This record gives sequence, C-alpha cells and structure tokens, in this order.
Amino acid sequence: MRGTPLVAGIAAGAAAVLATRANRRRQRAERFAAAALETLLRAIDANDSQTGAHVRRVARYALILADALGVDDAMRRTIELAALFHDIGKIHEALFDIVHEGRRLTASERRAIATHPRRGAEVLAPIAYFYEELAEAVLAHHERWDGQGYPRGIKGRRIPLAARVVTIADTFDAITHRRRYRDGRTAREAADILAAGRGTQFDPELADVLLLPPVFAQMARAHRFAMRPATLRHRSNDHSARKPPRVRIRWRTRTELPRSVRQKAAGT
Repeated sequence: MRGTPLVAGIAAGAAAVLATRANRRRQRAERFAAAALETLLRAIDANDSQTGAHVRRVARYALILADALGVDDAMRRTIELAALFHDIGKIHEALFDIVHEGRRLTASERRAIATHPRRGAEVLAPIAYFYEELAEAVLAHHERWDGQGYPRGIKGRRIPLAARVVTIADTFDAITHRRRYRDGRTAREAADILAAGRGTQFDPELADVLLLPPVFAQMARAHRFAMRPATLRHRSNDHSARKPPRVRIRWRTRTELPRSVRQKAAGT
C-alpha cells in the first residue's frame, strides 16, 4: 500500500509531461498553419496586387461591422480571415485574365468567375483543421439572403455569419472603388444600394447595423483612408503580429526579406 502514492505520483508526472509535449506539438502546428496563411496572402500580393489591395480594404470594412455586432474574438478572427482570403480562388490561370479585363464581362466569363468561391475553398481545405470555418465562409461569400446567390443557392441564416459580413463589405468596396470601366461611387451612394438590397441580397439585420450613423461614419472614414496615396496609407505596423492561436495577418504590401538573407544577397 505504501507504494501506491508513489506510483500515482509517477503516473501523474508522466501524464503532465505527455500533455506538455502534446501542447507544444499543437502550438507548432498552429504556427505552421498561420505561416501558411501569411504565405498565401503574400502570394496574392505577388500574383495580383489589385486583388491584394481589394481584400485588405474588404477586411477593414468587415472588421468595422464585426465590432459593431459585438462578436467574440474567435468569430472576429474568422471574419477577418474570410475577408482577406475571400478572393483567393481568383488567383488561377483560368480566371486571371478575365478578372483583369478592362470591360464588362460576357455571360460565359461571368460563369467562369462564379467558380472562384469553390476554387478558394479548395485552396484553403488543407488547413481546415485549424480554421474550420474559413473555407466554408469563403465558399459562401457570394450567397444571397434570398437564396439567389452561388454556388449552392443557400439562404438566410444557413449562410455562415462570416460570409454574410464579407458579402456586405465586399459589395461596399465594389461600389466605392474605381474599376477600369467605371468610376467609384461615393460612400453615401453605396449606403443607398446596400439599403435597397437588405432582405434580398443582404442579411437585413447586418445591413441595418452597417447603416447606423456611427457605424457608417467609420465605414466612410475607412473609405477615405483607402483612397489616400499608398505612401500615406501604409505606415509600418509589421511588428503587431501575434503568434497563434491569436494570429493576426500582417497585411504587408511588399515582402521584406529577413536581414540575414538580404546580407547574403548583398555579399556582406
């Protein structure tokens, strides 16, 4: 009987060691997944700077709405990531030229572009274990509240919340940002279009929150900021990133190589 406490203590110690090792392995895997996301975001920048700028603007608008809704930290991160990666499916050789056409698209081209939510969800599928709601939100960001969207035609609250938020933010940016074939409209005009689409294209409750004067004022300020020259917009805040599980993508507009790599490249 005297040996029982000793055996129990050894077993408890061994269990604690195993738990610590498992936790470290999980943290390493989470950091790898976060690094994979940042690599994907940089790949968007490298392949298509216009889309890179667009998703950053959408993320800013989406976070304004997320904060107004008072969502928890986990949902806020999902909304942010869904906004940043909602168009990753457009970074595909079959779609790239269509996306950058300087004219309105034909019906066949629109059908091709409509494949990008599925393509994006497929790109993100390998990290679904760590960000289980991300691929689903990307897949659903062109669904409509009335069920007339794509690719699955789901409706109402069957559409993930993150996707419903990104839909509104994406539309706001599409209306207010200049395209090759048309000038951008004002934030107030965007508000009118969003109000007209509440209950059909957009979640009516989310649209109402966005149109609240204090919330819309933040959207308008963010829009004005986005329209400023790039040298004024992108003040360096690259050191604000946090390690997973509270990862924050750094949104760099140009890749900065580590100092050791730059020194080797320079022969110093």
